[in-house]
Amino acid sequence: MTQTADAEKTIRVPRHADFSLLRFGLDNIVWALIIVFSLVTGLFNAFFLTTANLQNILIQATPLGLLVLAVSFALLIGEIDLSVTGNLAFSGMVGALLMQHLHVPGILAIVCVIATGAVIGLINGVFVALLRMNSLITTLAMGLFLQGAVLALTKARTLVINDETYGYLGSATIGDWPLMPVALLLAFAVVAVLLRSTQWGRNLYATGGSLPASIVAGIAVRRVRLSAFLAAGTLGGVAGFLSSTYLGGVNVTVGNSLLLYAVAAPVIGGVSLTGGRARVSGMLGGALLISVIQVGLQLVNVSAYYIQMIGGAMILIAIAVDALRVSRAEQGRSV
Repeated sequence: MTQTADAEKTIRVPRHADFSLLRFGLDNIVWALIIVFSLVTGLFNAFFLTTANLQNILIQATPLGLLVLAVSFALLIGEIDLSVTGNLAFSGMVGALLMQHLHVPGILAIVCVIATGAVIGLINGVFVALLRMNSLITTLAMGLFLQGAVLALTKARTLVINDETYGYLGSATIGDWPLMPVALLLAFAVVAVLLRSTQWGRNLYATGGSLPASIVAGIAVRRVRLSAFLAAGTLGGVAGFLSSTYLGGVNVTVGNSLLLYAVAAPVIGGVSLTGGRARVSGMLGGALLISVIQVGLQLVNVSAYYIQMIGGAMILIAIAVDALRVSRAEQGRSV
């Protein structure tokens, strides 16, 4: 009996060790992919590894990174927000129209842009959290409505933004470094503190991890779910400001290509599609990976016909990696 018990112990220890190693690899695969893709692309085009291109990647990642955070808040509670790119375009358009037609000062326009995003998120939250509507269909419909509204109100024309205060962040630099990526890092830092160090953040994880258990624990789950969509909408508004300040205007195509990447990036970075699990560093890594791949494909002159195909493949990989994470997590609990 003693020999049998000893044999079982020698078998179980490596099993746990292998599981932990695999889990660590799956949770951090995004950073490995960034390194591998950067090195491979650098072999084909040396400019890719230069400081100038690094700055370009960080700028490209800034609006996308805010959208990734927005989607992640919905995913964290086991829901989805597909209105984020419509939110980006619509909120940015609101600021441009206010400055053009009502001559609103730039700083007030920025507040209105972010507030518009927050209102959109609040409406989504009421539909999903309070009226119990399906988040996939609800936010998809909201996104389509917002994009249609941008098309109708702009009549497919580009709204140029000339206000220096509004456009400052898009062109400002600290030394030789653009200021926009600072906003990206600051946003991720704030979200990290909120999720790790506040009761609200812990309630988000708990609600997404197990809704019945959260109710039993006395968590106001409807309020938490509503707040998650409010946060997602606010970040969508911030993304609308950052995009419009960098581009110097708003048009009907802004953000159209970002939706699927905004969903794929957090999943690749470790945010679970089933809720209750998210790592802020993984969210950042997912946004950077998408930007690295997009810029890299352009520099090595990959045909535009293949870029959409590669984007679809990335989404499939993201779903497969998440499914593997969930499977391994369930095996770990059963061991």
